[in-house]
Amino acid sequence: MNLGWTEILLIAFVVLLLFGGKKIPELMRGLGKGIREFNDAKNNVKKELEEGISEKDSKSS
Repeated sequence: MNLGWTEILLIAFVVLLLFGGKKIPELMRGLGKGIREFNDAKNNVKKELEEGISEKDSKSS
């Protein structure tokens, strides 16, 4: 799906009407926090997997 500038502006206008100017910064802050927490969890899982693989390799050697 390819969105043009007109569609993006229309969506932004509808969001502004639904939530109002005061709520949008709060929503964006919450969205940013959620993305940050997701990335932290993803990085932790990746680190644990890499540590587990390196421990397995060192035990088998």
